[in-house]
Amino acid sequence: MQVKDKVIVITGGASGIGRALAERFTAEGARQIVIADVDVDGLHRVAEKIGAQAIPTNVADEAAVIKLIRTAEGDYGKIDLLCNNAGIGIGGGPETPNEDWERIWQINVMAHVYAARAALPAMLARGEGYLLNTASAAGLLTQIGSAPYAVTKHAAVGFAEWLSVTYGDRGLKVSLLCPQAVRTAMTADNEDGVASINGMIEPEAVCNTVLEALSEERFLVLPHPEVLAYMQRKTSDYDRWLSGMRRLQTTYGASDWP
Repeated sequence: MQVKDKVIVITGGASGIGRALAERFTAEGARQIVIADVDVDGLHRVAEKIGAQAIPTNVADEAAVIKLIRTAEGDYGKIDLLCNNAGIGIGGGPETPNEDWERIWQINVMAHVYAARAALPAMLARGEGYLLNTASAAGLLTQIGSAPYAVTKHAAVGFAEWLSVTYGDRGLKVSLLCPQAVRTAMTADNEDGVASINGMIEPEAVCNTVLEALSEERFLVLPHPEVLAYMQRKTSDYDRWLSGMRRLQTTYGASDWP
């Protein structure tokens, strides 16, 4: 897929990877960019800069996601590319409060479900459509120090796989973005964390990999290519991989709970 002349919707578009994608897709000649976020001020700043349509949206609210999709479809006829990019991080393990588990589950997982539920009927009816879902390398590997993040990103990976398997022969294309550390507000206080072990990259660098993957209609989008080798090691010898991850746990974030 080439983004030129396409209608593109991006959640989490006020900052970070979402902002960078919106700016890059605009530069590549997208017909219309629609950006959504709970950060209303940031959203409008980005929209004014690139000429996008801004729709304040809480992706944890299914009704708000439906409104976003229907507005974009109504205004522009169709959505060519839907980027489910909004996400949050929460630290901790099983002791993390239920309300935090629920919040991260809604944003990192159910928002993808809500968006697919709303957008798929029109895409499947016309026999074409593209989803770019942002997960994380943590969804392919794990996340030291954060069970909620690791679990929800694994779920996001599983959902994207299921969508591709189920609808790939009906014209739906799915790509899954799984970066390690990207310099965003989420990583501002974690410059030396385990996710930065292969370096922290700028959101603009992520866009280069995304455009390559979209043009090839490739499922897995890895801005940090080392992640593929880590996946291969994990699946070739799970126990050895777990042993290595425990060493990282000792270095970067041994839990003192309970």
